[in-house]
Amino acid sequence: MSGFSYHEVGATGRPGPLPAGYRHLRYRTRLGEGEALFAAAGERLLDWRMHRAVGVRLTASAARAAPGVRVRVLLGRGRLGIAAPCEVVWAVDGPARRGFGYGTLPGHPECGEEAFLVELAPDRQVWFSVTAFSRPVRWYARVGYPLAVLFQELYARRCGRVLRRDAAGRR
Repeated sequence: MSGFSYHEVGATGRPGPLPAGYRHLRYRTRLGEGEALFAAAGERLLDWRMHRAVGVRLTASAARAAPGVRVRVLLGRGRLGIAAPCEVVWAVDGPARRGFGYGTLPGHPECGEEAFLVELAPDRQVWFSVTAFSRPVRWYARVGYPLAVLFQELYARRCGRVLRRDAAGRR
Protein backbone atom coordinates (compact mmCIF):
# COMPACT_ATOMS: atom_id res chain seq x y z
CA MET A 1 0.00 0.00 0.00
CA SER A 2 1.36 3.38 -0.86
CA GLY A 3 1.47 6.30 1.53
CA PHE A 4 2.34 4.32 4.64
CA SER A 5 5.77 4.48 6.25
CA TYR A 6 6.07 0.68 6.60
CA HIS A 7 5.38 -2.35 4.40
CA GLU A 8 3.39 -4.74 6.61
CA VAL A 9 0.11 -2.82 6.35
CA GLY A 10 -2.80 -4.62 8.03
CA ALA A 11 -0.66 -7.07 10.03
CA THR A 12 -2.40 -6.27 13.33
CA GLY A 13 -5.70 -7.44 11.84
CA ARG A 14 -4.46 -10.78 10.58
CA PRO A 15 -3.87 -13.98 12.56
CA GLY A 16 -0.31 -15.09 13.10
CA PRO A 17 2.85 -13.49 14.39
CA LEU A 18 3.55 -9.79 14.13
CA PRO A 19 6.29 -8.72 11.68
CA ALA A 20 9.92 -9.22 12.66
CA GLY A 21 12.23 -6.24 13.09
CA TYR A 22 9.82 -4.26 15.28
CA ARG A 23 9.08 -4.00 18.97
CA HIS A 24 5.81 -5.82 19.70
CA LEU A 25 3.15 -4.87 22.22
CA ARG A 26 0.29 -7.13 23.24
CA TYR A 27 -1.97 -5.96 26.05
CA ARG A 28 -5.32 -7.45 27.06
CA THR A 29 -7.66 -6.65 29.95
CA ARG A 30 -11.15 -7.67 31.00
CA LEU A 31 -13.69 -4.83 30.94
CA GLY A 32 -16.59 -6.71 32.52
CA GLU A 33 -19.44 -8.72 31.08
CA GLY A 34 -22.56 -8.44 28.98
CA GLU A 35 -23.80 -7.27 25.62
CA ALA A 36 -24.59 -3.75 26.85
CA LEU A 37 -21.02 -3.23 28.05
CA PHE A 38 -19.67 -4.65 24.79
CA ALA A 39 -21.87 -2.29 22.74
CA ALA A 40 -20.92 0.78 24.81
CA ALA A 41 -17.19 -0.02 24.79
CA GLY A 42 -17.21 -0.77 21.07
CA GLU A 43 -18.95 2.50 20.29
CA ARG A 44 -16.52 4.52 22.43
CA LEU A 45 -13.64 2.88 20.63
CA LEU A 46 -14.95 3.36 17.09
CA ASP A 47 -16.04 6.99 17.54
CA TRP A 48 -12.71 8.12 19.06
CA ARG A 49 -14.21 8.86 22.52
CA MET A 50 -11.82 6.44 24.23
CA HIS A 51 -8.77 8.17 22.76
CA ARG A 52 -10.05 11.61 23.67
CA ALA A 53 -11.00 10.49 27.21
CA VAL A 54 -7.46 9.24 27.72
CA GLY A 55 -6.30 12.80 27.10
CA VAL A 56 -4.90 12.47 23.59
CA ARG A 57 -5.45 15.40 21.24
CA LEU A 58 -6.77 13.69 18.15
CA THR A 59 -8.30 14.92 14.93
CA ALA A 60 -9.84 12.55 12.40
CA SER A 61 -11.19 12.94 8.88
CA ALA A 62 -14.38 11.09 9.89
CA ALA A 63 -16.49 10.68 13.02
CA ARG A 64 -15.88 6.89 13.12
CA ALA A 65 -12.92 4.65 12.49
CA ALA A 66 -13.08 3.08 9.02
CA PRO A 67 -10.45 2.13 6.45
CA GLY A 68 -8.97 5.24 4.85
CA VAL A 69 -9.82 7.62 7.70
CA ARG A 70 -6.84 9.88 8.43
CA VAL A 71 -5.98 10.50 12.07
CA ARG A 72 -3.57 13.04 13.55
CA VAL A 73 -2.50 12.53 17.13
CA LEU A 74 -0.66 15.34 18.88
CA LEU A 75 1.80 14.07 21.45
CA GLY A 76 3.05 16.54 24.05
CA ARG A 77 2.03 20.13 24.55
CA GLY A 78 2.48 23.46 22.78
CA ARG A 79 5.75 24.02 20.98
CA LEU A 80 7.03 20.68 22.24
CA GLY A 81 4.12 18.81 20.66
CA ILE A 82 4.84 16.20 18.02
CA ALA A 83 2.30 15.40 15.31
CA ALA A 84 1.79 11.71 14.65
CA PRO A 85 -0.17 11.16 11.41
CA CYS A 86 -1.86 7.79 10.86
CA GLU A 87 -4.48 6.16 8.68
CA VAL A 88 -6.98 3.46 9.60
CA VAL A 89 -6.05 0.32 7.68
CA TRP A 90 -8.79 -2.02 8.92
CA ALA A 91 -11.93 -1.82 11.03
CA VAL A 92 -14.48 -4.29 12.31
CA ASP A 93 -17.95 -3.58 13.70
CA GLY A 94 -19.51 -6.98 14.24
CA PRO A 95 -21.66 -8.78 16.80
CA ALA A 96 -18.66 -9.97 18.84
CA ARG A 97 -15.71 -7.81 17.69
CA ARG A 98 -15.37 -4.05 17.31
CA GLY A 99 -12.23 -2.09 16.70
CA PHE A 100 -9.64 -0.90 14.23
CA GLY A 101 -5.97 -0.75 13.39
CA TYR A 102 -4.12 2.30 12.16
CA GLY A 103 -0.75 2.63 10.54
CA THR A 104 1.84 5.35 10.51
CA LEU A 105 2.19 7.83 7.67
CA PRO A 106 5.31 9.81 6.66
CA GLY A 107 6.06 12.41 9.34
CA HIS A 108 5.25 10.08 12.24
CA PRO A 109 8.22 9.71 14.63
CA GLU A 110 7.88 5.90 14.44
CA CYS A 111 6.74 3.43 11.84
CA GLY A 112 4.36 0.56 12.40
CA GLU A 113 0.79 -0.18 13.33
CA GLU A 114 -1.43 -0.19 16.39
CA ALA A 115 -4.80 -1.92 16.84
CA PHE A 116 -7.53 -1.47 19.45
CA LEU A 117 -10.19 -4.17 19.79
CA VAL A 118 -13.17 -4.92 22.03
CA GLU A 119 -14.41 -8.51 21.99
CA LEU A 120 -17.45 -10.27 23.43
CA ALA A 121 -16.44 -13.83 24.38
CA PRO A 122 -18.93 -16.74 24.28
CA ASP A 123 -19.13 -16.61 28.11
CA ARG A 124 -20.30 -12.93 27.81
CA GLN A 125 -16.98 -11.57 29.14
CA VAL A 126 -15.89 -8.35 27.43
CA TRP A 127 -12.19 -7.95 26.64
CA PHE A 128 -10.15 -5.00 25.39
CA SER A 129 -6.83 -5.47 23.65
CA VAL A 130 -4.08 -3.36 22.12
CA THR A 131 -1.71 -4.95 19.62
CA ALA A 132 1.15 -3.01 18.06
CA PHE A 133 4.44 -3.24 16.26
CA SER A 134 6.71 -0.24 15.91
CA ARG A 135 10.23 1.08 15.63
CA PRO A 136 11.65 4.60 15.78
CA VAL A 137 12.26 6.55 12.57
CA ARG A 138 13.20 10.09 13.60
CA TRP A 139 16.40 10.85 15.53
CA TYR A 140 14.48 12.12 18.55
CA ALA A 141 12.37 8.95 18.56
CA ARG A 142 15.53 6.83 18.60
CA VAL A 143 17.05 8.89 21.44
CA GLY A 144 13.83 8.73 23.47
CA TYR A 145 12.95 5.16 22.51
CA PRO A 146 13.14 3.68 26.04
CA LEU A 147 10.66 6.32 27.20
CA ALA A 148 8.48 5.75 24.14
CA VAL A 149 8.30 2.03 24.94
CA LEU A 150 7.22 2.80 28.49
CA PHE A 151 4.71 5.40 27.28
CA GLN A 152 3.12 2.94 24.82
CA GLU A 153 2.68 0.30 27.54
CA LEU A 154 1.24 2.82 30.01
CA TYR A 155 -1.02 4.22 27.28
CA ALA A 156 -2.47 0.76 26.54
CA ARG A 157 -3.21 0.24 30.24
CA ARG A 158 -4.79 3.69 30.55
CA CYS A 159 -6.98 3.03 27.52
CA GLY A 160 -8.26 -0.13 29.21
CA ARG A 161 -9.00 1.67 32.50
CA VAL A 162 -10.74 4.59 30.80
CA LEU A 163 -12.79 2.32 28.52
CA ARG A 164 -13.82 0.13 31.48
CA ARG A 165 -14.92 3.18 33.47
CA ASP A 166 -16.67 5.07 30.64
CA ALA A 167 -18.40 2.07 29.05
CA ALA A 168 -19.80 1.07 32.44
CA GLY A 169 -21.24 4.58 32.81
CA ARG A 170 -18.87 5.72 35.57
CA ARG A 171 -17.31 9.07 34.73
